[in-house]
Amino acid sequence: MPTFIRNPKDFWTAVIYIGIGLGALFLARDFGMGTALKMGPGYFPGVLAGILTLIGVVSLFRSFVRPGEPVGAFALRAMALVIGATLLTGFLVRNAGLVIALPLLVLISAYASIKFRLPSAIALAVGLTVFCVLVFVKGLGIPLPVFGPWLGG
Repeated sequence: MPTFIRNPKDFWTAVIYIGIGLGALFLARDFGMGTALKMGPGYFPGVLAGILTLIGVVSLFRSFVRPGEPVGAFALRAMALVIGATLLTGFLVRNAGLVIALPLLVLISAYASIKFRLPSAIALAVGLTVFCVLVFVKGLGIPLPVFGPWLGG
């Protein structure tokens, strides 16, 4: 790592944020922006991409100014668990429903942490599932199955 980069964590965070922000701007370039009062389909992705890019630029500047720790080793096991839980949720949500997919997502993802505690993970899984069913399915009417076809829903 070059010596003018004083905080490698901030530097690589900036690279990720700027990459995702510019990638989202590129993907949303053909959507109509509209105005703040009459938003088009590209307004929210464009604003969000701009904010991510701005956060990345600030983090990049900080990486040259503030000293920090070097980047440690990647937690490959934890990364595999979180990615696997996300993919499993995508597969299960239509077939088993939210009451199966969301608790599994939370429990498997929480297990990736070195601070994993089963009682608190179960409480978080139950709370998140109830919240998502009430807000998204009941409140907003998003057509997600609470109980999927595998459970007779």
